[in-house]
Amino acid sequence: MRWCYSCVSRRSMRSGIACTDAHRRHFLDSVILFVCGFLLIAHASAGENVLRVLAWPGYADADVVKTFEDRYHAKVEVTLVDSDEALWDKMHQGSHPQFDVLAANTAEIQRYTHENLLAPLDLARLPNTSRQLPRFRALSSIEGLTNQGNVYAIPFTYSTMGLIYDRKQVSVAPHSMNELWNPRYRGKVLDYNSAQHNFSFTALALGYPNPFQLNGAQIQTITRKLVDLRRNLLTYYNLPEEAAAYFVQHKAALMFGNYGTQQVELLRRAGADVGYVIPDEGVLAWLDCWSMTNAAANRPLALAWINYMLEPGVSQLLTQRQGLANTLAEPPESTGKSHIIWIEPVEDIQKREALWSRIVSGDRPERF
Repeated sequence: MRWCYSCVSRRSMRSGIACTDAHRRHFLDSVILFVCGFLLIAHASAGENVLRVLAWPGYADADVVKTFEDRYHAKVEVTLVDSDEALWDKMHQGSHPQFDVLAANTAEIQRYTHENLLAPLDLARLPNTSRQLPRFRALSSIEGLTNQGNVYAIPFTYSTMGLIYDRKQVSVAPHSMNELWNPRYRGKVLDYNSAQHNFSFTALALGYPNPFQLNGAQIQTITRKLVDLRRNLLTYYNLPEEAAAYFVQHKAALMFGNYGTQQVELLRRAGADVGYVIPDEGVLAWLDCWSMTNAAANRPLALAWINYMLEPGVSQLLTQRQGLANTLAEPPESTGKSHIIWIEPVEDIQKREALWSRIVSGDRPERF
């Protein structure tokens, strides 16, 4: 037992005991403060190892995320979007991006690069890119992936946006997107809720040479044609699962397949007898890529995520579960010599979205 000299001088055992208890309490208080401080530091350190991911459904499933978290001792926070417009809005919340990595198509990547929202990628930290098919390793040949010698996006998955049809109601496979307007399918058509893609695929159906750069007269013609399409519509959809449910439950006949083979896979699993065609006039196609934002707090972790997404096991899961092509292996069903058009930034996205909002809301035809 240790004694306080002031207590000894008083020759008081009671005081000595009291002083000893006080010292013990002081010691315990010090230990508690030390432990709390250590926990706070540990918590702060763990907080720095958080990866904020912005992606589409199916790109970051729970088990895929868990494996990454365990490997890198990190926490991954995933935010899902159901449209390019929603992704754009998420990226513009606050004064700077609230995410570290995002998955977006090449057209959107160009928009984000133009606004300086993305950070250049260090390819040396992405060794799994060597596993990709040659056409996806040739980054400079794909519009939107590079800028001023820097790489801003790595291809991940892709699909054409063709026409999905019910074989029981459509006995002969359609050859044109114009079939969506066939009066025979009144109330049996599903359309994806997107200003960009609807104006672009309708431009192809009308034979316009560049579906991404339309003049005023072309925009007006397309707007009226999209208003006319409402006569045949069952409804608009956003997510592939939503579209599959509508298609099966309401016996739709035709659908603009924004998610392409992913939707075909979902429908077939649901028991639907569907076919998938690429129109004679050509088909839009999207190439989704992973990028790192300029707000990424832990860039090595962000690069590790992009590299992880290109592991064979992860990429194969995307194909097995979602029916989407990956960039490591050729898809089982080749598109052959089909006229595939990778989507690009459009002439005036604000104008398209304003018109589309009016179309979807049911604005009267004579007002366009």
